[in-house]
Order: sequence, then structure tokens, then C-alpha cells
Amino acid sequence: MSDNFNSPMLEMYTFEADQMVEKMEKVIMDSEREENYSREAIDEIFRAMHTIKGSSATMFFNDLATLAHSMEDLFYFLREGEVQSLDCSALTDLVLEGVDFIKVELQKIKNGDEPDGDASAIIDSNQEFLTQLKVDNSIGEEIKKPETEEKVQYYIPPEKTADSKLEKSLFKSTIFLQDDCDMENVRCFTIVRDLTELAEEIFHTPEDLVEDTECVRYIRDNGFTILLKTAESYETIDSFFENESYIKNYELIELKNEEEFDLFRQPRQVELKDNAIKTPQSRATTAEKCVEVEKTNTTQSIISVNVDKLDMLMDTVGELVIAEAMVTQNPEIVNLELENFQKASRQLHKITTELQDMVMSIRMVPLSTTFHKMHRIVRDITKKQNKEVELKIRGEETEVDKNIIEHISDPLMHLVRNSIDHGIESSEEREKKNKEKVGNITIEAKNSGSDVLIIIKDDGKGLDKEKILQKAFEKGLIENRDKEMTDKEIYNMILIPGFSTKDDISEFSGRGVGMDVVNKNLEVVGGSVGVDSEVDVGTSITLKIPLTLAIIDGMNLKVGNSRFTIPLVNIKESFRPKEKDCLKDPDDNEMVMVRGECYPILRLHEYFNSDPETEDFASGILVMVEHDEKKLCLFADGLLGQQQVVVKALPTYIKNIKNIKGLAGCTLLGDGSISLILDVGGLSKVN
Repeated sequence: MSDNFNSPMLEMYTFEADQMVEKMEKVIMDSEREENYSREAIDEIFRAMHTIKGSSATMFFNDLATLAHSMEDLFYFLREGEVQSLDCSALTDLVLEGVDFIKVELQKIKNGDEPDGDASAIIDSNQEFLTQLKVDNSIGEEIKKPETEEKVQYYIPPEKTADSKLEKSLFKSTIFLQDDCDMENVRCFTIVRDLTELAEEIFHTPEDLVEDTECVRYIRDNGFTILLKTAESYETIDSFFENESYIKNYELIELKNEEEFDLFRQPRQVELKDNAIKTPQSRATTAEKCVEVEKTNTTQSIISVNVDKLDMLMDTVGELVIAEAMVTQNPEIVNLELENFQKASRQLHKITTELQDMVMSIRMVPLSTTFHKMHRIVRDITKKQNKEVELKIRGEETEVDKNIIEHISDPLMHLVRNSIDHGIESSEEREKKNKEKVGNITIEAKNSGSDVLIIIKDDGKGLDKEKILQKAFEKGLIENRDKEMTDKEIYNMILIPGFSTKDDISEFSGRGVGMDVVNKNLEVVGGSVGVDSEVDVGTSITLKIPLTLAIIDGMNLKVGNSRFTIPLVNIKESFRPKEKDCLKDPDDNEMVMVRGECYPILRLHEYFNSDPETEDFASGILVMVEHDEKKLCLFADGLLGQQQVVVKALPTYIKNIKNIKGLAGCTLLGDGSISLILDVGGLSKVN
């Protein structure tokens, strides 16, 4: 299996199945909230299951295909049976159980493992539910789908002989797929595979849907033409096409003779033509139409792109930014008056910046998918804990870099779970506090400069400061229980690994792991977490994440022969302090007084053990940086200037030798030297 996962067909299968499952889960959750499965929702789920069934059978994942088939049967009955009595909650439980099974099996396939789960219990439950549904609605008559005996085959060979005992019909259909469906050849392949259940003989144009790279363009321009010989009626075939996914429109006509079939049946000479679509020779008119359509362009405006290719494109743009800096900041020309060179450099910078912005915009993904997954989390936990909670989502259209969005799904899940388990009270408790019976959790996203803020807010009982302090004292996190701490410092202690104020461990929380996951994931993407709370009013947790990780604006510093880069967003100011403003606290820590406020100083050469050019504050420079409302002054020899830098991960061997806190990565400067990118959040904790 692991060797096969790289096959394009398998990758397309998992991609398509994932999309179907995600779409279906949203429809199910929406239907449950409305306590009604509308006709549109039933059709949507039916089509999704039909597609998963077909594609799974194609890939020989028979258990998945059988499960999808049983769910398809159930929703076909709902669609055709005029059901009056339906337990929406029970149906949702049943369907979600099936969806969860499919998700687990898909993950196994993606991991290169065999999808060896046993779906028989879920299939039995589907059948029992369907049987009970018929009893409850007094529908005894069997409602059959327009299908014949189930067969799992890729195609029907042209040599297949027809059953002479039955009268056969000949049909020709031309199908046009939805503009944004992508992978048109795979969609058509699935249609042909599904048709094998109904037809005795099938021919189609284009003929090669797997290896012919030009067939996708042909299908977009000319549609997909199918000839089929079948014992089924016109209505059955028409119903088949009506229920197929991704079809925008189609034409189905009944043929009077087999003239067009004979064109395929006749042996043809193979012409070795580059990029030629395999079509019957007599279809010259179709080919001519193809040329005409090419001249008029197409309406396709969206295509799917492999994420690896986007990453490679981003890396290439990063190299371009570095190369531009190496040219324009070359030490050999930096002091020369070269007017034409400067003009060309400005033009190069303009193009590089535009290219960078365009690539960044391609990588941006809306948060809506991640946010809507939380509906399922809320549903499952509230059902188990017998609580009533309403989830509200705002700003779901806000976009962040794809690499970042992968790191915030788990933190969001833990925060929502904690809000329900720790924060939201039971309905009885809320009524005693004169609160609404139903608790509220709001997830909101909004842009804030070069960052995105994601705020998770609940109207539960809030955090108990005294309890947090007591737990911190018991765990030895603070030496003095009466130590003066701000509310923010107290609340932030819940982010410490293993810290939990809950006495008992439940299925959802109590081990102090969830908030540690939140903190660690945010650190990976260079973000931060802020906690605010008020007793019996609620808790608000703010995730501050950068829009992108790849290229940042930075300020370069020098310390002896070493170079450091500070992200520009962290810098408040830089200055040379007067001697009288520099002092030491009772613990001998160096401090500087700025406009009446005292700030700690961190000498970079001492922390990173390098040789500086100066140790005198009056000769060097202090750069005040801020992270999570904590300010710190970094001492360096001097500033080298502002520059866009490409963030590169530190080499693995350096990470293996020593885990140095305060480093976010490294970059290459214009003069060819390597600069270490400082992690201001990490340095703040060190100091």
C-alpha cells in the first residue's frame, strides 16, 4: 500500500473522498441544527455517498464501497419514500458514525496502510434503521434504485457480446462537467465505471482517460461523449446521469442504429501523434470543433495545484529575494554612483515584490473549513456531557498561509473542548446564575496588521484566580503564594505543560495537555496566546498568528562577526542610552530607564557567546522589542539596516546538538553572510 499511495489515481481518490466527507459532514451538522433533513441535504448526502461508493469500488476498497452503498440506500429511501416520521438525531448519529469510519480508513490509506477496518456493525445499523424507518412510515413496498446486479469492474471491453434474448437500446450522451470540478478525466472515469452496472457495451470520447494528458482540456472544451448499449430504459439512464456528481448539464438521445458504435468496433490504425486525443477517425467534425473552441478560449478559471508545487514556488521566490539582495547590496558596488544600475534595481525590486505578493496570495486559505469542524466537536461533547452550547462563528473568510492553518486546527479543538468542559456550566447551574440556559462559544477571526487574531470566547464561569495560584504553589511553580502577579500572568499559567485546576481527569480534559498543545503549536508558527477571564462572565483566549512564515521584514544587527535579524513587527524603538539611565536591580540584572519605565537588558554577545566590538552601551545600540506585552532591550554593536529576509529552518544537526531558545531560524543576507533570526518570545522567557 505504501508504494501505491504515490500513484496519481490513489492521490486523487483520497483528495476527492476527503472533500466529499468534509462537505457531507457540514451538511449533516447544518441539518441537525435545523432539526430537519431538507430535500437538498438528502440529495447532497446521497450524491456524496454515491461518488464515494463508486470511487472506492474502483480502487478496490470494497469495505468502504459497501458501507457507502448502505448509506446511499438509506438516503435513497429518504429521497423517494416520502418519509413523514424521521428521528433526525438518530439519523445524524448513524451517518456520522459512518463518516467517522470513512475518515479513519482514508487516513490509513494516506499513511500507506491497508484500510482494514470492519464496517459490518455500521452497515447492520444502517439496515436496521432503514427497516425501522419503513415500519414507522408504514412503507412496506420495496423502493428500488435504478440499478442492476452490483459489479466491480473498471470497464466493459468492446468485445463483450450482448445478450440476444433481451431487446437492447442504444443511447448517446454528451456531458459537460461543472466548471470548478477539476480532474475531469477522473470524474468521467468514475461515470464510465458506474455505467458498467447498467450497460452491455460502452464507448466514449476521449477514449484514454488515464494516460492521455490532453483529455482534460478536450473534455472541458467539447464535453464527454458516451455511447452505451443497454437493456435499461431511457428513464433509468436519464436518472443515472441526473444523480451523478459534478455534471453541469448533459444531453441524452436514443439512437436508431449502431452506426456510431461501429466506428469504435472497427480496428483502427494507431497514429503516433504528439498530444493527440484518441477519437474515432470519422469524428473529423468534432476535431474541427475542438480547434474552433480553442480559438474562443474556455470559461475554466480555477484549477487544483499540488501543495508541494506551491511550496517549491515559494522557495524559488525566496531564493529570488535573496539573489536580489545579493545583487543590490553587493559590497563591491555599494558606494558607487551607478544611476542606470539603481534604476534597474528598483524595477527588479518592484517585480520581485509583485511576484512575492502573488505567490503569497495563492497560498492563502480561508479559515472557514477549520472553523466549521468545531461544530462537530461541540456536538459530540455537549451530547456526552448533557450540556447545551451554541457555537457562533465570525470572520471565517479571513485567510492565512496554508502552512499556518495546519497548526491551528488542534489548538482550536482543545480550546473549544476546554470551554465546554471547564467553562460552560450545566443548564441548571446557568439558570441559578440568571444566565441563558444555552451556553455560547464564539470563534472569531480578524486581521490585525500583519497578524491574524483568532478569539475563542465563552460565557461560562470564567477562571478562578485563587485556584490557579493555589495549584501553581502546590506544583512549585511559584515560591510565594502571595507574590504580586498581574491577572494576565496568573491566567497564562494555565498554558504551562501539565498544569490543570481540574481535580478529576475526564475524557476531554484534566491532564493539562490541551493548553500545552495550544502553546506549542502557536510557538511553532511564531504566534502567541493571550488569556483573559472574568468570574461568571466568561473566558476569552486570543491566538495571535502571523499571516505567513516564509518571508518577513526584518532589522539586521551585528554583534562582532555575527549577524542577527529581528522581525520588524517586534521592534518598538532603538536608541543609545545615557549612562545615568542604566542601572542594576538587587539581583544584579542590568536595566535601562526609558521615559520613567524600567526595562531589562539582554546582551546578545553574552547570551550567544560571541565576541563583540563593544560592551559599552554608549558605543553600541539598544533595540527595544516586545512580545505578548513584555518588553526587552537587546544590546548589539550596531544596526545594519532593514531588509526582507527569507526564513529558513535551522539545520537539523544544530537542533540535535543543542536546543537554543530564542532562535526562530536563519537567513542569507545580501553580502552572503548568514544571519540568525531571533525569536523575541523565546528571548523574553529566557530573560
